[in-house]
Amino acid sequence: MEPDVLGPPYERQTIDLGVDDEGPVVATLVRRRAERPTRRAVLYVHGFVDYFFQTHVADFFAARGWDFYALDLRKYGRSLRPHQTPNFCRDLSDYFPELDAAVEIIRTDEGQDTLLAMGHSTGGLITSLWAHARREAGLVDGLFLNSPFFDLNAPWLVRRPLAAAVARLGRRAPHRVLPLGLGTVYGESLHADHRGEWRYDLAWKPLAGFPVRAGWLNAIRTGQRQLRAGLDIPVPVLLACSTRSYRGIKWHESATLADAVLDVEHMVRWAPRLGRHVTLARFDGGLHDLTLSSPAVRERVFTEAGRWAEAFLGAGPTDPAPASPPVAREPVEDRADAAAEG
Repeated sequence: MEPDVLGPPYERQTIDLGVDDEGPVVATLVRRRAERPTRRAVLYVHGFVDYFFQTHVADFFAARGWDFYALDLRKYGRSLRPHQTPNFCRDLSDYFPELDAAVEIIRTDEGQDTLLAMGHSTGGLITSLWAHARREAGLVDGLFLNSPFFDLNAPWLVRRPLAAAVARLGRRAPHRVLPLGLGTVYGESLHADHRGEWRYDLAWKPLAGFPVRAGWLNAIRTGQRQLRAGLDIPVPVLLACSTRSYRGIKWHESATLADAVLDVEHMVRWAPRLGRHVTLARFDGGLHDLTLSSPAVRERVFTEAGRWAEAFLGAGPTDPAPASPPVAREPVEDRADAAAEG
């Protein structure tokens, strides 16, 4: 492990994934150890146009004895290289090797007994497919899905016939940029320079996202079709989402109280297709990333996650460790500063 851009106590390890048609490929595993470890761990997987920066999530688990790991997938965040197309893949199974490698490090090298996989948005779809594909291997003991990307947030005509046509294009011209975009509403609701409370690297998580390419959309559609046909995830699953969606393309205060990226009713509809043991929790006022919601909402999210882990993973008491005096450190402003300090 080497120092991470977040500064102590965060460390990172680069996972070499060989080469693809764009050149060398890596993923990055970030670690934050608990002060009183319990041989339990969380593996966090981010969403599309995202990377791990949510230190308060790590703090919550670490205070309860869970060592926290976060994986920046290939071509995302810490793992993005200049020669690569940001956030691009041709098939969601492309990410399985880094998930397998991360689990090998966590379980074998670090000796963790219990592992909870936590996936947000596209990461929720990826980890669901991976947990199904690896169901005989016993890699994880539970799955926590934070607003998973189970269907396209569009009218039926776009989600089905038009998406099928785009899928065919994605096979022929995977890097073709599509006239689709995330807009800036969600980004504005998050970033402290706009209307939110969070600071993160806008080069890795731009307000308007990265271009949507035909091959990526084909990969998403293929994975979503597999999920909707039914998975067999053998471990307990907690699916958490907001109670409502915001569909506007211009800013409105309603965007601070709803999922401004996906249709939450899709998540609820397809939740039973995950496996035999699925718990659904909905949070009024929740954002797309529930952990970035207002303080009161995210407290409810953490409370529910802790209770669920205690009940279904045999995780023991979820009361946090006694607070210790804060360690003063200067924040790392950006990647350039972090590289200079390293």
